[in-house]
Amino acid sequence: MTKVVPLKGVRGMIADAMTKSLATAAQLTHHGSADATALKTEKARLGAADTKVSVEDLLMLAVVRALKKNPDANGRVEGREVHLSDAVNLWVAIALLGNLLVAPAMFGADGKDVTELRAARQDLAARAKVNKLTVTEMTGGTFTIPNLGLTRVEHFTPIINAGQICIFGIGRLTDRAVRGADGGIELRLHVCPSLTFDHRALDGAPAGDLLTSICKEIEGMAV
Repeated sequence: MTKVVPLKGVRGMIADAMTKSLATAAQLTHHGSADATALKTEKARLGAADTKVSVEDLLMLAVVRALKKNPDANGRVEGREVHLSDAVNLWVAIALLGNLLVAPAMFGADGKDVTELRAARQDLAARAKVNKLTVTEMTGGTFTIPNLGLTRVEHFTPIINAGQICIFGIGRLTDRAVRGADGGIELRLHVCPSLTFDHRALDGAPAGDLLTSICKEIEGMAV
């Protein structure tokens, strides 16, 4: 027996949005790797001081800091114009039951510290589960972060939310063999990020600069 699942309702809206994005944007993905030692150390330090944050919260902070240094990636493509935003309105992808997905905006993410980013993310996730998100939250983002770090996925090619310039995908943490200070080989924990960008608005080199900037923020993480 074959089960038929109609592409309607929220699932249909997701299908239409993803198809529109691929049909209208010149999408290309850069993949990278960043040493996560400082990230894990900072998470542990904050935890010891009774400040609970997740790896995702710290990665959001790294992205926001990097976007302030690479402002040409923060905004939207509207027709034949690129609209850059002074504020980082961060869309956070949230998976829901029933194979559904929403990405509400965290407005003014660049003005928040890591605990405020965490609180805003948790608030959006809680309201998403009870269908309490506003239209503005669902349409006002300038940059998106989906997180597959709890799966076996290391790198992937996220599809841009239609109109935005970039989307930054977070893969799982994995051990990598690197050369140590003494010349020997040691294992270091790394995060595997992927950056998809609209080549109409951003060329490969500045997109590479953004990915590099995010990786440097991760490797030098300090709140």
